Amino acid sequence: MTPSHIIELKMDEIAPKALWFNAVLLVVFAAAYHFFNEPLSFRFSLAGILLFLLGYVVLIVVHELFHLIGFVLFGKVPVSSLNYGVNLKMGIAYATTNRPVQNRAMRKALLLPFWTTAFIPTVSGFALDNQVLVLLGAMLTAGAFGDFIMYHELRKQKNTAWIVDDPSLPRLHVYDHYPENGSVD
Repeated sequence: MTPSHIIELKMDEIAPKALWFNAVLLVVFAAAYHFFNEPLSFRFSLAGILLFLLGYVVLIVVHELFHLIGFVLFGKVPVSSLNYGVNLKMGIAYATTNRPVQNRAMRKALLLPFWTTAFIPTVSGFALDNQVLVLLGAMLTAGAFGDFIMYHELRKQKNTAWIVDDPSLPRLHVYDHYPENGSVD
């Protein structure tokens, strides 16, 4: 069955935009932190840098884990259909299912990691007066850049459309009806 539409992230085009988005968010979040939480000051500590790096790696893993949770929770796919990993050649971490998911559920699964690994750490950072959490929230918000693009494109499709996540590329195959073979060949 041929998809009615294909949504593909062209990494060479979005990577520079994502980098700028990341830089802008870091500046904006840092400025907001200093405006609301403490006077503008800059200090670096080895412990803060190591905590930031460790937090970033952990939150990237958790980000992908929440995609998988979203597929199971919203898309009702079996756990056996899930796959995750890192594509070093493309410089991305990924989480996917080999089962079709309805559009509404796919959109929820795309944004669940933003709420859990970017929004919550940012709000917690402001509430706990923790700049590292605020900056991690900025980085993970920027890390969801591709998810936001895919979400935006999926909003143009019918809620009842079926989405099949490409197993090897950042690409979604959109079908008007449940695909016969249930996966991308």
